[in-house]
Amino acid sequence: MPIEVKMIGSSGQISLGKQYAGRTVTVEQVTEGVWTIKTAQVIPDDELWLHTPRMKARLDRALAWSDSHPRSETDLEALAISVSPQV
Repeated sequence: MPIEVKMIGSSGQISLGKQYAGRTVTVEQVTEGVWTIKTAQVIPDDELWLHTPRMKARLDRALAWSDSHPRSETDLEALAISVSPQV
């Protein structure tokens, strides 16, 4: 990969090119004057629970169940009657 020379602007910014516009990156300062920049995907804090080993196992079981059971249309009227409170 060829080396490119970039100038850090007066506001402390550097352009990596339009192909990276809007991407999230991590910036690690390895030593003084040396940085590693990597593109990254960020998981919001309120979705982290989906990425735990326990939840992965539960999701894997749910997907396996779904694969082994045929799809069918739900009768919403019958379902509404079965869950409505008896008067």
